[in-house]
Amino acid sequence: MALCFEELTHMNTTMHVEKDIELIRKLIRDIPDFPKKGIIFKDITPVLQNPQALIMTSRLLLAPFADQQVDLIAGIESRGFIFGTRMATDMNAGFIPVRKPNKLPADKISVEYELEYGTDRLEMHSDAISKGDRVIIHDDLMATGGSARAASELIRSLGGVVIGYSFVLELTFLNGKEKLEQGIPVHSLLKI
Repeated sequence: MALCFEELTHMNTTMHVEKDIELIRKLIRDIPDFPKKGIIFKDITPVLQNPQALIMTSRLLLAPFADQQVDLIAGIESRGFIFGTRMATDMNAGFIPVRKPNKLPADKISVEYELEYGTDRLEMHSDAISKGDRVIIHDDLMATGGSARAASELIRSLGGVVIGYSFVLELTFLNGKEKLEQGIPVHSLLKI
């Protein structure tokens, strides 16, 4: 049975995507006992140093949201800024930095959240979002889901609508997805 052009294109694209994701997976390195003993830090800097992987990662992060209206990308400090700004530029959307305490100069709102190794706080400018803005939350890694959930709380408190979550890497064994709102798409390039 002959395959039509669309089927062949889809198969080729799927194989290409899997190959790209495998390259990205191979570049991410483990750093044991960072930031504290017992934690295995997933280091994406080798992905950033490789121009081909950098472009592929950006392209793959955008793919599930390509047909949606997106007003803003909210990047979580600090590695969420790297791909988040690229996503915003490529989608003709604005970018919101979601920062750690005392980094933002203007009026801000804040929320405390739990990490896999303690607690922290995130802040956002109180004028960062207009009511009804459609927002994608991006970070490089989802572990326990605490920072993504905190970013969502900040966005919703200002009247924004979270339409998706985007991560380069998801540590599935920590069940972070369970902390996020049901029914909102979560796109993770890699799952470990």
